[in-house]
Amino acid sequence: MSIADKKVFMKEIEQSVGQLLTVVQTSEVMKMLAEHLDSYDMKALDIGGNESDLDLLQVYLDAKSIAGLSQKSLAHYRLTINLALKDIGVPIRKLTIYHVRPYFKKLKDSGLKESTINNKRDILCAFFGWLYREKLIESDPTANLAPTKRPKVIRKPYSTVEMERLKEACDNDRDRAIVHFLRSTGCRINEVCALNRDDINFASMSLVVYGKGAKERTVFIDEVTGMVLKRYLDSRTDSSESLFVGKGTNRLTDDGFRYVLRRLSKKSGVENVHPHRFRRTLATSLIDHGMPIQEVAVILGHDKIDTTLKYVYICNDNVKNAYRKYA
Repeated sequence: MSIADKKVFMKEIEQSVGQLLTVVQTSEVMKMLAEHLDSYDMKALDIGGNESDLDLLQVYLDAKSIAGLSQKSLAHYRLTINLALKDIGVPIRKLTIYHVRPYFKKLKDSGLKESTINNKRDILCAFFGWLYREKLIESDPTANLAPTKRPKVIRKPYSTVEMERLKEACDNDRDRAIVHFLRSTGCRINEVCALNRDDINFASMSLVVYGKGAKERTVFIDEVTGMVLKRYLDSRTDSSESLFVGKGTNRLTDDGFRYVLRRLSKKSGVENVHPHRFRRTLATSLIDHGMPIQEVAVILGHDKIDTTLKYVYICNDNVKNAYRKYA
């Protein structure tokens, strides 16, 4: 198991344990688990399947890598499929729906969130579906696997007041620039991590980012964000080319960004502060101001309009006003 696999493994365990224990208890459990894992050869935790199964998995991951899937996603796919195959205990070419269903029933009975179970289902369905289309297996054991019913959750954007509280909670130029930048561009956190100072074109107030599948797109910053970002960059004395740096590091990482946002959440009293909520806030704001959803999809880097619709929150007041206008 690689270091990337180990990180994904630890995050999945933390997510599962966190549903049953307090934050402090979860932290202690994860600390003990990390200490114990360090004393083991991580390769021993890989699946105990035959060479044929390992070859099929590697062929699939190679194909996904060529298609542009990130190393983080590849590690997540590998770990999810590994754990499922090891738990089921049947060679891939002998698997049927009657082996797969009990595995998902076991996951459901364990108390995992529906979203987590469905994520695992999507990964396994994609894996076996690809093997079947490539004629590497005779039948797809997940073809008739029904998805777990997902509870409908309304994911709201930040309100105007919440955004102001987050900005007021910033006690340094970097954190203030991060909040403004995420709200203005709607970038994914991994896209922001990869940015350098020179990527920002202050003349056109725009920049190019590389999203999922290494797809290139242009995003924009407003004038206030440009001013805040320039102030932050001018205040730095380091020689790093990175757009955002951490304390003692040349580049602020994904975990570093999330730590900053958790700290701002606690200080501001704003709940549910995470990177994707900034994307949702931007999408909703653009739609509210009349931007066509096709153009919003371009800004967010979505190939399908349906994906963008999931990001947009339409409040009842807007619906009522639209009804009064058009009815």
